[in-house]
Amino acid sequence: MPQQKRAGGPQNREGKRGDPRDKLLTVAIDVFGRYGFEGATTRVLADTAGVNLQAIPYYFGGKEGLYIAAAEHIAGMISSHVAELRETVRGRLEAAEREGSELNAAEARALLTEILQKMAEIFVSPQSAPWARFLIREQMEPTEAFQRVYGGVMQPTLEVATRLVGILLAEPAGSEHVKLRTIALLGSLMVFRMAQAAAQAYLGWPQFGDRETVEIRSLAAELVGLLHPRDVS
Repeated sequence: MPQQKRAGGPQNREGKRGDPRDKLLTVAIDVFGRYGFEGATTRVLADTAGVNLQAIPYYFGGKEGLYIAAAEHIAGMISSHVAELRETVRGRLEAAEREGSELNAAEARALLTEILQKMAEIFVSPQSAPWARFLIREQMEPTEAFQRVYGGVMQPTLEVATRLVGILLAEPAGSEHVKLRTIALLGSLMVFRMAQAAAQAYLGWPQFGDRETVEIRSLAAELVGLLHPRDVS
């Protein structure tokens, strides 16, 4: 009985691998990323997932519902990597605020480095390639799917990182300058996924393996180390 296979242990994992809904979500991220919303027909989506065409309206209400669900799935997968660390850092910031103090620069630098290194690992991991194709399309022509990813994972991560950058720059976290520096900092690591081919060609890296990931993690720490208050004299 299918319901019993979901109960737990190895049977649960097998059941999920064979679940039409999960198959469609996995395939949809890749297919929508390659062909866009208009180019990805329901027939292609169903055939690629190896499911009946009626599975799309049954589980998602239609192609648009599947597209939104795919975006939420991406947000969930990224969050599974960063949410625990992000919320730990948020808790530390809020605790300092309640005490009427602020994190010192050394602690803020260490926490920001940890967040960026975690993000860098995600960007260069093979599993992020289909996410990137999907998200690049949404960056160019944002839809409701972008809002799901932005609100679910990008915005809360940027908010925490911005507070740390503000401490290191000795400026209000809400200032435009601090926000610009935060976006630029994150973008300097996202380039290894969003412009992967150019980065690999220029660096002579055939792939992003363990050695390359170590180098990018080191770069993240170096970039955070460059953040200091502006000389306004």
